[in-house]
Order: sequence, then structure tokens, then C-alpha cells
Amino acid sequence: MTATGADSPVSTWAPLASRIYRALWIAQLVSNLGTWMQTVGAQWLLVGDPHAATLVSLVQTATTLPVMLLAVPSGVLADLLDRRRLLIGAQAAMALVATALTVVTATGQITPPALLTLLFVLGVGQALTAPAWQAIQPELVPRNQIPAAAALGSMGFNVGRAVGPAIAGALVSLAGPTLVFGLNAVSFVGIVAVLFRWRRPAEEQDLPAERPIAALAAGLRFIRAAPAIRRVLLRSILFIAPASALWALLPVIAHDRLHLESSGYGLLLGALGAGAVLGATQLSRLRRRLSPTHGLASAAALFGVSTVLAATVPNTAIVLVGLIGGGFAWMTSMSTLNATMQLLLSSWVRARGMSVYQLVFMGGQALGSLAWGLVAGAYGTETAMIAAAALLGLCAVSTLWLPVRVATLDTTPTAYWPEPVLDFEPAADDGPVLVLVTYHVPEETAAEFSAAMARVGRSRQRTGAMEWRLYRDVSVADRYTEAFVVRSWQEHMRQHQVRLTAQDRLAEQRLERYTVGEIQTRHLVAVQPVRGWRRG
Repeated sequence: MTATGADSPVSTWAPLASRIYRALWIAQLVSNLGTWMQTVGAQWLLVGDPHAATLVSLVQTATTLPVMLLAVPSGVLADLLDRRRLLIGAQAAMALVATALTVVTATGQITPPALLTLLFVLGVGQALTAPAWQAIQPELVPRNQIPAAAALGSMGFNVGRAVGPAIAGALVSLAGPTLVFGLNAVSFVGIVAVLFRWRRPAEEQDLPAERPIAALAAGLRFIRAAPAIRRVLLRSILFIAPASALWALLPVIAHDRLHLESSGYGLLLGALGAGAVLGATQLSRLRRRLSPTHGLASAAALFGVSTVLAATVPNTAIVLVGLIGGGFAWMTSMSTLNATMQLLLSSWVRARGMSVYQLVFMGGQALGSLAWGLVAGAYGTETAMIAAAALLGLCAVSTLWLPVRVATLDTTPTAYWPEPVLDFEPAADDGPVLVLVTYHVPEETAAEFSAAMARVGRSRQRTGAMEWRLYRDVSVADRYTEAFVVRSWQEHMRQHQVRLTAQDRLAEQRLERYTVGEIQTRHLVAVQPVRGWRRG
């Protein structure tokens, strides 16, 4: 079964035909500009401090550390709460914090600790909203436009990164950091206004809300039982870890090899940003010619070439051309991985899955940057970057045996299990629940049945089973019993009503081809024995 329209590449600009998506994209682009302008303003505010070298580096730490610490909990919240309300609340709070930063700076009361604290709080807001932003994309555009929406999102981020610092540099030189802080505060207002206009369809939910810890465990079980998603996360690590070398060591290349000032370093970053924008505009054309796997391989190879050029060529013009190619490759890889994750995740767990992807991305880049810095310090910048380029080449080759697959998965929610026949109604928290499903399998189809059952087992685990196993009855040779354990009755009802997809149904239909007779299902709820009871 092919996912609806998932294989038909559309124009990169197609999602902008949706009025609400277009308004949110523009508002988020403005907010990205404001965020990067704020970063430059904060760094400029600290350059005159005696401890400027340490404090300026802490600006980036203050804004990114919350994302790494809170990515997964934020994903849980985005799946449990109304995503629109969560985004409105977080964006409004960030506007207030940014306003406070503006006022404190304007009145001359700002200090390095106060600045870093306010930036950290703003980073918390970014961490809370990032998984929700990712998770609402499939609600705004059709499934076949998700890759284009991912590319546009990355384009907006890279435009902000390329243009925001340049604008901030001009404004700070004219009016000081207060102006850019104020503009950043205003940028949040646009997002809140658009979100208020969006009328998100209400979700009918007959079951009580999930508890956060249980929701987190369910999300991790889903990823653990989804080989395709684990493959995307692995491919992310294989690319990001070596690719982080270029981002981490580019300032050293600009200063030591190319002998550029800060404005020249900004030009190098602008080339990466321009390449990323170019990549976004060409994404639909690439998808017509290359599969996601081939696109990732090509991107890794091209980014490796860009890294080698930056490390070995002392000519700024050639390096700029190479960095445009690097930006193109970065956009291709990031948008492909992001879109593939969104296409593979079921709606009930999408924010949790995207938060794990975000954690892998941020953690890989942060740890990779640290590692390549240490390698450069020990063996030299050129050696470190050539080693990173070699690993990018291996990353490209590894797609031969570690490809990504998405086209045949249909994650449309489908509640197809019959309701259990009950003699009494268990309480929501009763459990664990043992589900026994009995099949009769002819000897000649037993091998095919076992192979098909492996897929069904992963389906059970993705949707809530803590334990799963298949047994064969020693007293009746053709009778097999599938047993799986779910944490509570409420959790099992979520399997019935919320978590099953068309892909799960297809797996069960394939399994049934190898069985005969009626399939019987029983539900057993754990009973706590009464302590202290004595017979007689």
C-alpha cells in the first residue's frame, strides 16, 4: 500500500497556497530574524566585559541548553495538550520575557547574569514550542506536501540565520542592542496573532488524558519498535556528527587560513545560508530524480567536498562557492530527514518522536562540535576537517546497506479492532492487561506465519505492549497463541481507539492469510492476591 500522494513530489512553494500555513510561515520567518538579531545584540552587549570571551560563548549555551534538556519532555507535553494553545501560551510568555529584556537594557540595569538568565528563559520557551511546531505541520498541509513544508521551514530558519545577524549589526551600530531586543519582542506578537486566527479542529477524546511519565514511556516504546524511525535517527547521527566540524571550525578557517575579519566570517555564514535557500527551492526537482536514500548520500558527499575545500584552499572565492554547495547539501539532508520522520510517525506520538529527533540533532551537533574542537587542538584544523570529510564519505557509502524507507507506510489512524466482550468493566487503572490471541496455522504456512507475526509483534509494541511473545501449543500442533502485556486497561483502550493505523491493519491482514478458522482473543486483567488469607 502506498501512502496517499507521498510519492508525488510537489513544488517547494505548494504549502504556501494554504492561507494558515502561509501566515504562520511568514510569522515564524520574522520571529527567526528576531531571534538571530537578539543573539547578535546580546553578544555585542557583552564584548566590552573583561570576561567577554567566556560570556559571549555562554550566549549560545544559554539559548541551546534548554532545547537539549527539555526536548523530550516538551514533546510529551505537545502530544498531551492542545498544540495550538501550548504554542500561544509559550509564544506570549516569550514576548513578555523579551519585553522585560528590552526594558532592563533600555534603563541600563542589565548585567551579564541577568542577560544570560533571560536568554535561558527564552531558550526554555523555544524548547517548549519546537516539537509542537513540527507536529502541527501535517495538520496544515496534505501528506504529499510535508517534504516541501519541511524544506520551507528549514529555509525560514536559514534565512533568519543569514540575514538576521547582518540586520542586527547595522541596527546595533546605529541604536545599540535595545532596538534589536525590542524588535524581537514584537516578532512574537505576529505568531500569537496568527495562532489565534487558526481554528484547529477539536479532537474528540473519550479517554482520560495520558499521564506524562506513561506518555513518555509509550513514546520511547514506539520508537524502539519502529525500525524505520530508528534508521532515520541513525542516519541523522551519521551525518550530523562529522558535518558539525565545518560549523564548529569555520571561524578558525576564516581567521587563520583566509585571514578574514568578522565581516568576512559573516560572508562565509551567508554563503552557507544562501546555499540552504537554494537547496530549498530545488528540493522538489531533486525528489523527482533521487530517492530519499540517494538524496542523503549525495548530500553527505557534497558536504564532505565543501569541508575539504574550506580546510585546504586558501582562496576565499573558491571557499565561498564550496560553502554554497555545503549549504545546499545541509538543506537537502535536514529537510529529507525531517520530512521522513514526520511521514513515519503516527499522529498520537508525532511530537514525542520529533522531540527525540530534535534531541539527536542538537546533541549530535553539540557533541560533534566539541569533539572536532578537541581533534583540531591536538592535530590541527586541517587534519580534523579532512577526517570529518572522510567520515562524510563513509556516511554516503553507508546508504548502500542502511537506506531509509517511507513510501510504503500508511500512518492514517484506523480503529479497526472490535471492542472486547466484557462480563464486567475494568477500571481505567486496572492492570497490567494480558491479551491472548489464538490462531490455527497449517504446517505448510507456518514459516510465512512466523515472518508475518514479527511485523504484527512490532505493531503491538509500537501501540502500547510492554511485553510481546508468540507461543506454540504442544498439545495441538497447529495452534499458536500470541501474548502481549499492556500497562493498564486504559492503555489498552488507547490501542483500540487511538493508536492503530492503516499500516497496522495491513500487517494483520497479511498475517490472516496464513491462518485457518476463527481467531480468538481473550483479555485478562491482573488481580492482586489478598494477603493474610488462610484456608480453613
